[in-house]
Amino acid sequence: MPELPTITTDQLAALPGPDWMLLDVRTDAEWAVGRIEGSTHIPLDQLIARVDEVSDKVVCICAVGGRSAQATAYLNSIGREAVNLEGGIQAWAADSRPLTR
Repeated sequence: MPELPTITTDQLAALPGPDWMLLDVRTDAEWAVGRIEGSTHIPLDQLIARVDEVSDKVVCICAVGGRSAQATAYLNSIGREAVNLEGGIQAWAADSRPLTR
């Protein structure tokens, strides 16, 4: 099994321009509490049905990185360029990065 591509919060903060879609796969309730500015919400259990809404280059995000790892593996398996945010929203917030509601 190939190693899952990951990205750190510092790398995410430095990503250039609109080339990369930020895909938040958390639940509706988690999404409502706070999210990374500019992210798109598609809960993990809806991802397969809504995959046509996902860009070719994707950063997958969840609470701590488990569900987004599943999303990353799936998206890569169907030909998207996907990376997993290490530590998820919790790591982003722990690095004092902003969340929006």
